[in-house]
Amino acid sequence: MQDLPSDHFQNGDTPTPDEDRQARYRRLFYRFVLLTLVCSVVPLLLVGWGMNIKYNRFGEEQVMTEFRKEVQHHRKVIELFLEEQCDKLALMAATHSRQNFSRPGFLRSTFDLFNKEHWTLTDIGVIDDQGDHLAYVGPYDLLDKNYKDAHWFKMVMEKGLYISDMFMGFRREPHFIIAVRGNDEDGPWTLRATVDTEAFRSLVENVMIGRTGEVFLVNREGIYQTTPRYSGRIMEPAAIDVGEVHPGIRVRQEAADAGFNGERSVQQIVSTAWLETPQWMLVVRQDKDEAFGAENQANFSVLIFLHVTAATILVVTVLVTRYMLNLVKRKDAEADALNSQLMQTSKMASIGELSAGVAHEINNPLAIISTEREIVLDAYRRVDDMDAEFGVQLDDSLNQIDVQIKRCKRITHNLLRFSRRTQSVIDTVDINAFIGEVVDLMAREAKSSGISFLEELSPEVPPILSDLSQLQQVFLNLITNAIDAHENKQYGSISIRTDYLEPDGIVEIVVSDTGSGIPEEKLAKIFDPFFTTKPMGRGTGLGLSICYGIIQRLGGEISVKSVVNQGTDFTIRLPLRSPDAQPDSVHAYDQQVEKAA
Repeated sequence: MQDLPSDHFQNGDTPTPDEDRQARYRRLFYRFVLLTLVCSVVPLLLVGWGMNIKYNRFGEEQVMTEFRKEVQHHRKVIELFLEEQCDKLALMAATHSRQNFSRPGFLRSTFDLFNKEHWTLTDIGVIDDQGDHLAYVGPYDLLDKNYKDAHWFKMVMEKGLYISDMFMGFRREPHFIIAVRGNDEDGPWTLRATVDTEAFRSLVENVMIGRTGEVFLVNREGIYQTTPRYSGRIMEPAAIDVGEVHPGIRVRQEAADAGFNGERSVQQIVSTAWLETPQWMLVVRQDKDEAFGAENQANFSVLIFLHVTAATILVVTVLVTRYMLNLVKRKDAEADALNSQLMQTSKMASIGELSAGVAHEINNPLAIISTEREIVLDAYRRVDDMDAEFGVQLDDSLNQIDVQIKRCKRITHNLLRFSRRTQSVIDTVDINAFIGEVVDLMAREAKSSGISFLEELSPEVPPILSDLSQLQQVFLNLITNAIDAHENKQYGSISIRTDYLEPDGIVEIVVSDTGSGIPEEKLAKIFDPFFTTKPMGRGTGLGLSICYGIIQRLGGEISVKSVVNQGTDFTIRLPLRSPDAQPDSVHAYDQQVEKAA
């Protein structure tokens, strides 16, 4: 295999474990967001799409139905109007003869009676079978006019009843007539009436359908019979395909050249229906945007709702995902801290085993040295003629050897006690002596950091029943933290003070340092698991939590006071007897106290 260059891992080609973990968190974030959106937004959009299609169809059917009803209503109104006029004229022609109408004033009274309730006729005339007026009432001078060659005259003579299209005639203005044929002993004659154009047009043209709607009539040739609301005039060709006469009502959508105000091309809804007599096509049309205005508004509201809902889901998904990812990160951090603690515990256990081995290995040479010293001392005492000055030097050297042997034994004794720190045994503990041992064990590390120990140990403090190994773990941790608190200082001190609160039966130990202190906002969390004020990689956040748990189990209390840049005080209060003390230990402890007293 080809060797990689030495700078291969320094150029960022291979991600660090932290970078790999951050990349994994990002992948989890995107996957969770994508999965949530697929499971929530997609069904929402599908349901919204289905509802929109269903509602559009329903709305379109409703609009078309309303258009059919509107056309049916207007057609019925127009047909009833024309039918009423035809019936009136037919009744007059059937009940009166031409001689009656020719009498002076009779046609006038008939005309006034006809228009009594509503002004519907412009004029009325009686015409013989030759097309000449026998009588006439109206605003025009038509008595001398002959209609023998007029189309309407021929049609009424043939059919008996005829309604004409709009035409100009002799009066040169748009109008249409209703003519009824009568018969008497002198032959056929015609009762002709001109429908008031304004009255009829108002019946059709004044119908308002929204802002863009219009209603008008066209004949078979596509000529406007009424004036549309927005385009064209009466008697002009209509811009609409008339087509064949169809039964019923038809509704369609078609493109118009311009909207109601001619501004733009629009889609319109056009509804048509044919009158029976005359054959005029009734047209009702309206811009599609207005006709479907309510539906479009509902669709817009649904669209806004879908967008807002989708956006809300997205925001909630992102927030929930971040929260869950933070939980995962926290759990990973806790797992890392636990792994680190386990590794540290394993290291400490190995150190403890190593300490025990080293202590035993040192004790053996110390025993030999002590024996050899005794031999040399016995030999020295048996010599009578030894030089006195040499004897004094030799005696001092042997005494110094004895002092150093005892010192080494004390050190190895502390190492052996440290190696057995995990054993929980309730026994009598001399707090002052115990603190002296801990200080001796940590003195070298503190001195190398420029830190001195100050001991204020009250002689009034009695021995207590407690777990020596667990107390050792607590004080080693507190002193280690105190040393670390002086990291940015060239010198400092650690003070350990003991006192006996006799009324409460409490032994108080205060460990104070002159280190960097702890910010006030962090004091409440100082005993929480995995909370640490040390830089990343310098602490697991478990030391003080373990200390808190140990002191609680031993029936005591631990509290902290701190001022930033001035120092920290840890106060420990322990009862004279631990709650876990066995009766035999208590009995031995009472005997020892009585003996000391």
